[in-house]
Amino acid sequence: MTRRSFWRRFGPHFSLAPLTLALGACITLGPNYQVPKEAVVNAPLAQGPIDGADRAPVSQQGVPANWWQLYDDPTLNELVQEALKSNTDLRVAAANLARSRAAVDVASAQGGFSGSAHAAFERAQVSGEQFLLFEKVPVANLGDLGLNVSYEFDLFGKLRRGVEAARADDAAAQAAADLARITVVADVVQAYVESCSAAEELAVAQESLRLQKERVALTKRLRDAGRGNQPDVTRGQTQANTLAADIPRFEGRRRVAQYQLAMLLARAPKDLPPAALECDRLPKLKQPIPVGDGAALLKRRPDVREAERQLAAATARIGVSIAEMYPDITFGASVGTVGLTGDLFTPATNAWSFGPLISWTIPVNGQRARVRAAEAATGGALAHFDGVVLNALRETQSSLATYAADDQRAESLRTAYQSARQSADETHRLYAAGREAFLSDLDATRTLTGAHAQVAAAEGQVALDQVRLFLALGGGWEGNQQTPQQQGTQTAPAAPAASGN
Repeated sequence: MTRRSFWRRFGPHFSLAPLTLALGACITLGPNYQVPKEAVVNAPLAQGPIDGADRAPVSQQGVPANWWQLYDDPTLNELVQEALKSNTDLRVAAANLARSRAAVDVASAQGGFSGSAHAAFERAQVSGEQFLLFEKVPVANLGDLGLNVSYEFDLFGKLRRGVEAARADDAAAQAAADLARITVVADVVQAYVESCSAAEELAVAQESLRLQKERVALTKRLRDAGRGNQPDVTRGQTQANTLAADIPRFEGRRRVAQYQLAMLLARAPKDLPPAALECDRLPKLKQPIPVGDGAALLKRRPDVREAERQLAAATARIGVSIAEMYPDITFGASVGTVGLTGDLFTPATNAWSFGPLISWTIPVNGQRARVRAAEAATGGALAHFDGVVLNALRETQSSLATYAADDQRAESLRTAYQSARQSADETHRLYAAGREAFLSDLDATRTLTGAHAQVAAAEGQVALDQVRLFLALGGGWEGNQQTPQQQGTQTAPAAPAASGN
């Protein structure tokens, strides 16, 4: 490399350092973080009401922290609280958060004052020639005692940017823990709803089977009285057998849901609360689901906050990479005594020193490429952040659309069930009086039991849609309480926000 090309490449850095030292100023290199204006979170599509909220049975109020309490179900509240204490995923998240808090402490402890001390005593034969003596030096007892104190100046902000990145990583870990919390809560509510729904559908199937058996018994009596025939009895029995075939399916669904619930609570299935095992009615919401608006949604969802904090950390690391091209400056002092043990602490063995140490690794061997890599990582973090925001909007809009459609379907099925029930009652009375054929009665009964089963399944699906909508809305992490070790440590901001030095 020629002198001219060297100066063209590194000259600005050499000229800046003396000026900075002369002024005695500390600067922080690299960009100060703020949410980019071009980020999707600032786009009009991420503001205002959530698309589809006007077509679903929801309200525009904000999502409460403990949304599962809207069900007003003490058993459900007990299950959620137990899961928040014992779930293994939350234990993993807590361990990851503790690790990130320790990383913040490590970064904060860098720079500033540091010190060291050493003491050594030995009996040794030293080389005479290293002291320009051309004869053997006698074996002697040697001692070496010393104390060093230094202070590292963060003139270019490398340490400050490192702390900034560590704190952003810690906030991202906090958001990840919040995400684990709301996921566990939603899984508990969903498993409980699934267990209750399966039990309710089982009760409907058993009631339909009982009704059909009554029809079969009546057909047998009419046959025995000469007013019916054996084929009618056989067709009625076939319908009863068909209804009975569905019962094991509902029993299996209920057991599977209870196994899921037991896993989330780290319990054996038999140790679940009796009320949870015996639940046979879907929990009902006390009010329409509160959804808020798009901006509130993106501030509330932990995955959005996690991605935004990851972007902040990546931005801070650009400053770290740039600052690594500039000198490290340390001012230190040391005092010690080295020599024969009998002469220690005498003027002949005492030594001391103080002064600055400038260490500068010339920015070669890819350091500029490391800066470009940090900038590229920040671009990737922004793209990830945009993707998470778009996915949050999609999940919520899709959940709203599904909930609205299934709720309308359940309402229509309930209306159809009432008509089928009225028709079945009328047809059966006419059949018992000999004024209607058996096939008409069988068909009306089949329609009634089918409609009843569809209503139960549709209402169970609506209940599951409600849970998925709550999960998409991102509520539930706000109730997370910090441990004493976490209190007083910086945590994630409640919303994507600008920060910088």
